[in-house]
Amino acid sequence: MTKGQHTANILVVDDDPEIVSMLSTRLTKRGYKVSTANDGHRALELAKREKPDLVLLDVMMPGKSGWEVARALKQDPVTQGIKIVMVTAIGAQVNEITSPLYGADAHIDKPFEFDRLEKVIADLVNPSR
Repeated sequence: MTKGQHTANILVVDDDPEIVSMLSTRLTKRGYKVSTANDGHRALELAKREKPDLVLLDVMMPGKSGWEVARALKQDPVTQGIKIVMVTAIGAQVNEITSPLYGADAHIDKPFEFDRLEKVIADLVNPSR
């Protein structure tokens, strides 16, 4: 992290505890403040309370899907400015077509390379970089 660079708050949402743990650990080591949720309902609660800069959002989850969460965040004036990255294994073409429809700012397919995900995150939270 370079001096003076903004430390973004990131909410990681996935029902797979291994993915949540891996992303949380890697992002924390990169200087991001990370909170986590394992379902859509909890994700909405945390997003409204903590107002993260960015949400990494899985699509297929119990309760509310990532698409439902993304739409709810973008429709709420309190959370509509939060950047959303859909991180999913539904397939590249489906992800590319559906993510923008629900308000996502970017998407990345599982399995992903962390370096690529980190570049997507950095581009969204530090656009002038």
